[in-house]
Amino acid sequence: MDINILTVFILAIFVGFEIITKIPPTLHTPLMSGSNAISGIAIVGAIIATKIEGGMGTWLGLTAVIFATINVVGGFMVTDRMLKMFKRN
Repeated sequence: MDINILTVFILAIFVGFEIITKIPPTLHTPLMSGSNAISGIAIVGAIIATKIEGGMGTWLGLTAVIFATINVVGGFMVTDRMLKMFKRN
């Protein structure tokens, strides 16, 4: 494994954790919607990768599609539930 790829991966974990822990709760709903859009893009990329690659790439693409779909559906469920909390009776 290339050391540059490993370095970028570790830095991405650190930066992602630091960014997520600094977000106030009032911004979670808009950010969840944004992350749903990013996951939708990941689904499209995974579908393209599944068609292009053969063998192991197909299985990794299928796994990426499944996990990104779970993320999108769960994100929309959380967003919907949070928006219902602010609805007037």
